[in-house]
Amino acid sequence: MQTLTLIFAGLFGLVFGSFFNVCIYRIPRKKSIAWPASFCPRCRKHIRWFDNIPVLSYLWLHGKCRHCKGKISIQYPAVELLTALATVLFVYRYGLTLWTGVVLTAIYFLIILSVIDLQLMIIPDRFSIGLLVLGVLFAWANPYFEGLWWEKELSSFLGAGVGLFGVLAIALLGTWAFGKEAMGGGDVKLMAGIGALIGWKGVITTIVMGSFFGLINALVLMIWKGKKGSDAIPFGPSLSLAAAVNLWYLITPAMLVIEF
Repeated sequence: MQTLTLIFAGLFGLVFGSFFNVCIYRIPRKKSIAWPASFCPRCRKHIRWFDNIPVLSYLWLHGKCRHCKGKISIQYPAVELLTALATVLFVYRYGLTLWTGVVLTAIYFLIILSVIDLQLMIIPDRFSIGLLVLGVLFAWANPYFEGLWWEKELSSFLGAGVGLFGVLAIALLGTWAFGKEAMGGGDVKLMAGIGALIGWKGVITTIVMGSFFGLINALVLMIWKGKKGSDAIPFGPSLSLAAAVNLWYLITPAMLVIEF
């Protein structure tokens, strides 16, 4: 992979990451992502292009709005850098192929929904459905599925079904056992979309790894933010991270078994 290609991939990711910040703010608030142009959410002043350069403008303005001097969330450069890093990594992993475009689209959806879930504890259906459609439409190009094109399509549908009904069963059992909602409906639908992309084996390992990542996240929040064990913690980001691992390299259930 040529260095120049990876550099362009990083720049591409930075630009799209800036746009994803717009999506993160506007989509859950049911606002247009196309109009009006970028503005400060505090003073509502229009942000000029030279104050909207990914990462650099944040550093130049010391993380403050030029007009009202209000603090700009670290989320903005973080999402831009994360998107750039993910773009470079997956272009390096798969090259400039159709599957790279499919995977990056999925990763971008996962980044946006994860930040929304962290902020508002919701996962907009458009992203879960988008992942599902993406997985089914491009199952024929999926290197993780075997067989003829129709067999790959069946693998995608099977993965979506296991993700939806398997996780729904886990959610219902958890609610019954603990007397409170163990997993939100958004997480269930998200796993259907993830399953369409990585199949039923990927669903199992995503849940296992996601639970591990979620436990670490819960411990960090309990230590640093004083969260209690009974407090609701968004699970979407943990599932998304586990799904991203599987999109990089599919981990099967057998790989998670430790032999003594």
